[in-house]
Amino acid sequence: MKKTLFIAALVFLNLLSLCPGSANAQQKLQLALLKYGGGGDWYANPTSLTNLIAFCNADAHMNLDPAYATVDVGSSEIFNYPFLHMTGHGNVVFSSQEAQNLRNYLIGGGFLHIDDNYGLRDFVVPQMKKVFPELDFVELPFSHPIYHQKHQFPNGLPKIHEHDNKPPKGFGLFWEGRLVCFFSWECDLGDGWEDQDVHNDSQETRIRALRMGENIVSFAFSN
Repeated sequence: MKKTLFIAALVFLNLLSLCPGSANAQQKLQLALLKYGGGGDWYANPTSLTNLIAFCNADAHMNLDPAYATVDVGSSEIFNYPFLHMTGHGNVVFSSQEAQNLRNYLIGGGFLHIDDNYGLRDFVVPQMKKVFPELDFVELPFSHPIYHQKHQFPNGLPKIHEHDNKPPKGFGLFWEGRLVCFFSWECDLGDGWEDQDVHNDSQETRIRALRMGENIVSFAFSN
């Protein structure tokens, strides 16, 4: 119960800090990268969050800390961050304690964005079932507000990198009507957020990825 109240208070303060002129306007929000076990590369795309944060601050005037945090899924420290980002290509394993910790965090008001860097779906979906045994990922319609924040994506997620010649899809887990986890699949937003010389993506492609990322952060802080 204390953790739930803490997250609710944290989210409230975060929303205040996004409002120019508010008493909390100088308080910087901090995004966090989720570290998990199992051998998968949770640390993939090392420049992506830094670039996304810089873009959100410049384009949407968000008050985000330019440095993101790294936090273990089983640590109580996750409750310090209203937005968690998770990525990788390989295996993911949550212990029972880690699954319960993440469940408490998400039920309490936190938000998790999982970005498939290619091949993550087969590993992460069963692990999220440990977190919410009663829930299944559902595909979000193109009309969902996450695609219609400042930037409009009438056809859903942009295609950043080609993997298996499949269209990108956005899936969600809903707890009592609230989207608590957004899973971007066959899209590879994180690669698009990276420094340009990492993947040699065009500036147009990178901007599409960054704008969608901004939409996700904006949605997480306003719902």
